[in-house]
Amino acid sequence: MEYKDYYQTLGVARDASQDQIKQAYRKVARKYHPDVSKEANAEAKFKAAGEAYEVLKDPEKRAAYDQFGANWRDGQNFEPPPNWDAGFEFRGAGYTGADASEFSDFFESLFGGDHAGGQGRRTFRMRGEDQHAKILISLTDAYQGAQKTITLNRPVVDDNGRVSASPHRLNVAIPKGIVEGQRIRLEGQGLPGHGGSPAGDLYLEIAFEQDRLFHAEKRDIHLTLPITPWEAALGASLTVPTLGGNVQVKIPPGSQGGKKLRLKGKGLSAGSHHGDQIVTLRIVVPEATTDEQRKLYAAMAELMPLNPRMAMGI
Repeated sequence: MEYKDYYQTLGVARDASQDQIKQAYRKVARKYHPDVSKEANAEAKFKAAGEAYEVLKDPEKRAAYDQFGANWRDGQNFEPPPNWDAGFEFRGAGYTGADASEFSDFFESLFGGDHAGGQGRRTFRMRGEDQHAKILISLTDAYQGAQKTITLNRPVVDDNGRVSASPHRLNVAIPKGIVEGQRIRLEGQGLPGHGGSPAGDLYLEIAFEQDRLFHAEKRDIHLTLPITPWEAALGASLTVPTLGGNVQVKIPPGSQGGKKLRLKGKGLSAGSHHGDQIVTLRIVVPEATTDEQRKLYAAMAELMPLNPRMAMGI
């Protein structure tokens, strides 16, 4: 996927004011409008300008886009990092009126899904608008529940029309057993209302930080457990880590690599919803570095002949 330099598309500096961005877009749109321009690629440039303006005219999208800075060049191969948008607030009412179906994969990868309701924003509301943001938490916090202080970036426009990110801190209660993708509603933490009306709400979408040992799939927690060939062949009682602490697990004799063991109730649980921990066995084969070790492997080959590729017909 190609990186899109929206500032370059409109021919403006990265610190351009919102008025300068609007003027640049109008200039480019007039130049390449398909009904006016006779250039062969006018329609593509017109659409590219509309996509760039959709991002840069919106303080929220622009502030999130700007975090990539000048580290990327237009046309370079680009893949957004996982949860790249964590910590940025977005309004919940969709696009600003543009037809997002005409936009590039680059736009969709950054601002598709929850940032794009497709219904267009309303120009006036008495009640303040709701805000949406993604936050990263640890699997341990999700398993146990926690009180967290988080910092979010709310875009602000200064008197000169330039956009910057204003950090603000919030205290958030993380419910025990929350899963990735669930939302926490903070009443009255959205945008201020008009004429004394109440503020909107802030919805925090949960995403998980990468963990050294575990990963989550809905409520189930997955762990890959390395074991030796003799532990797999003879069986063993091993110490296995879980989010709630270490437990003893019996490895059945004759276990194969890839075998899964289920630890009931050791996943993300809340109320009547219970998750398990899935332990996947991975057999680690010792390296033979001495003559004695190589002889031992040779003896095993004679005592326990095996063709693991028989099912493949070879």
